[in-house]
Amino acid sequence: MDSVPENLQERRGELPDADAPRDLAVAGNRLHIFVESPPLIAAMVRDIAAARRRVWLESYIFSADAAGQMIAAALRQRAAAGVDVRVLYDAVGSQDTPTAFFAALQKAGIQVHAFHTVWESLWSFQPLSILNRRNHRKLLVVDEGVGYFGGMNIINAGTAQARVAAGAPAVPSTGWRDVHIRLEGPQQADLADSFDRSWRRARGQKVQRRPRSYRRGVLPAAAEAIRFFDSGPGARFSRASRIFGTLIRRTRREMIWSMAYFVPVGRVLRALLQARRRGVRLRVIVPGQSDVKLVQYASAYLYALLLRRGFKLYERDRRMLHSKVLVADARWTVVGSCNMDARSLRINLEFLAVIRSRRFARAMLDICDYEQAHSTPVTLATWEQSSWWERLQRRAAWTLRWWL
Repeated sequence: MDSVPENLQERRGELPDADAPRDLAVAGNRLHIFVESPPLIAAMVRDIAAARRRVWLESYIFSADAAGQMIAAALRQRAAAGVDVRVLYDAVGSQDTPTAFFAALQKAGIQVHAFHTVWESLWSFQPLSILNRRNHRKLLVVDEGVGYFGGMNIINAGTAQARVAAGAPAVPSTGWRDVHIRLEGPQQADLADSFDRSWRRARGQKVQRRPRSYRRGVLPAAAEAIRFFDSGPGARFSRASRIFGTLIRRTRREMIWSMAYFVPVGRVLRALLQARRRGVRLRVIVPGQSDVKLVQYASAYLYALLLRRGFKLYERDRRMLHSKVLVADARWTVVGSCNMDARSLRINLEFLAVIRSRRFARAMLDICDYEQAHSTPVTLATWEQSSWWERLQRRAAWTLRWWL
């Protein structure tokens, strides 16, 4: 086993600039890390504009705002040039986007498919099952060399300065923080294969079964490696809960979670508590003001249990933390679309990248440290000062944890 410094905090130096470029070579691929959406959207537009053969886009939310319009314009231009352009979006995630927006894409020659629409649920006579299962993935594949994955949708989450300049009210959660990756290299083929499978599955076409080792979530053995997993319910997928559980059990020193929605359930919660009992240090960073209040209440219900077990909890100030990141033993990193909640672990279609690389883990630890430095520690004393109404809300939300 690789050695791990006893005190990971001592190894890390000063906190990096939030917008500092992060470009790393991992297992023969070049990875660039984005933490806010405006630079990401600009990079996507540049890569789409340079496409010569294909542009495949998959997103839970494809908004018609400024960011969405920029991406749509670039897609229409490539379709007019004869490029194979496909868009797969989630019908519920993109419910605020006008149908005319997607109709214009289709008119421009783009193949567009909505995942699990209301009409599909009614036609199949399985409305609850169909509507409850969402495609939460975020992928972009450009030609044979460039791909994107992570937690950011095609929407202008923006910065506080941009919103204020536009005349929008400044709110505590303005300017979302997230993590998204641009990959350039041979493993872009894996991203393309993942999109192709998702596209075929959404359209009711036959998809070849994955190997058993893939479905069981076997992690890479090489000293430096990247392995991608399509996560979802049923035997055709690997399970996010299995992947997280394996990493939790392997961890010996420290785990850091930077999670938009942190409501661990079932075996994953038990594995976390067992990790703490064997001495693993556990830090969890969550949004101080979430965009989904019920999830925030359910997460807060767990605070007392976790704090009494020795977890360190932090709530991100001022900015909505939307990242889905786990770093274990300064060696393993999980980044993608998957939250730590029942919906991502058991119901939704998700995409996870498990990256074994000390250099990449250090970069992600720096980002987590930055988020923690701009967070408020949660203590047992502050939790116990909660009003009876707050505790009632949290308990009620926790009872709904399997359906949030």
